[in-house]
Amino acid sequence: MKFTDGYWLIREGYNVQNPADIRDITHTSDSMTVFAATKIIATKGDTLNGTLLKADFSSPMPDVIRVKLFHHKGKINKGPAFELFPSDTDVQISVDEETAVLTSGQLSVQVNRKQGWNIDFNYAGKRITGSGWRAPAYIQDPDKKAYYREQLDLGVGEYIYGLGERFTPFVKNGQVVEIWNEDGGTSSEQSYKNIPFYLSSKGYGVFVNHPEKVSYEIASENVSRVQFSVEGEYLEYFIIGGATPKDVLDNYTKLTGKPALPPAWTFGLWLTTSFTTDYDEATVNHFVDGMAERDLPLSVFHFDC
Repeated sequence: MKFTDGYWLIREGYNVQNPADIRDITHTSDSMTVFAATKIIATKGDTLNGTLLKADFSSPMPDVIRVKLFHHKGKINKGPAFELFPSDTDVQISVDEETAVLTSGQLSVQVNRKQGWNIDFNYAGKRITGSGWRAPAYIQDPDKKAYYREQLDLGVGEYIYGLGERFTPFVKNGQVVEIWNEDGGTSSEQSYKNIPFYLSSKGYGVFVNHPEKVSYEIASENVSRVQFSVEGEYLEYFIIGGATPKDVLDNYTKLTGKPALPPAWTFGLWLTTSFTTDYDEATVNHFVDGMAERDLPLSVFHFDC
């Protein structure tokens, strides 16, 4: 969903509030919380009629960092929710006057305290992405409906893949993707099996932990960022690291759950009637016998509509 009119302007009737001034950082042994005002606080009077946004950083398992962005936190979450499988991890936190860093495995998040809103995500000492100026935002539309969005940096030559079953080009850069299952056929931007997870060619993944509708603007609203947004007062996502793309996917499935191995016959060749509606026993047998005559192994025959 687009909230801007070009690069500089906001769409008419929309109120967009971005974290602009980090006011405080607190931490426990395994989490870190950042409080940010939506304007620069120079005097006591600047705190009047202002908004304070909150960001929680933690880690459910090594090489994975959880980010939770809040406006109002008090609403009861009645679900549904994705089931997650956290594991023990050794989280290290360091906070000084310049930076605050939370590290899990080889992955770290660095909050730069003197630069407005400037968050870096690093893997093995190398920056992989970040959340910068005017990136996260709490938004109200003309009807006062609330949204929360994040924009993560997209590097030059960086490509985005994933987001579940898609019938559009394999590289998702430049696309608008709505995570909402639709029976739209196989020749449109709609799809049957949407998953709010994408993989970057730079070797990291991003999982948006919302089972409701998630709207992606992948270098389509801002050409140097991947934007995702949800309706409501908060947004939660995970940065998932790994030494290789395979490791990133392994960490993602460790977090969200691995499926059981399907039976052997499901890996064989399938044949379907597809949308052929005028068929009978003789027609079906002709299909099956034709495969045998051509020495083509057939594991499944599927009767479609």
